[in-house]
Amino acid sequence: MQQNWKGLAGPGTVGLEVVLSIALGLFGGAWLDKKFSTAPWLTVIGLAYGVAAAGRAIYRALKRANRELEDLERKEREERKKFDDD
Repeated sequence: MQQNWKGLAGPGTVGLEVVLSIALGLFGGAWLDKKFSTAPWLTVIGLAYGVAAAGRAIYRALKRANRELEDLERKEREERKKFDDD
């Protein structure tokens, strides 16, 4: 049962990471705009960095999922070969 919950931990945090990345970039840029009176440039730049960080998080999650799928398929092939050899 615990293994099932572990499997959900990775994909479940991707959404949170995406939202936090974008929010941090947006609000950080807005804060810097107020501090330096450069509106809206730092907000736009912060948002762009946040979206880039979110894209990177999604890419890493997809890479991890593909790697796990390949490992699972490899193990299943080994099991089938072992079963066929017997």
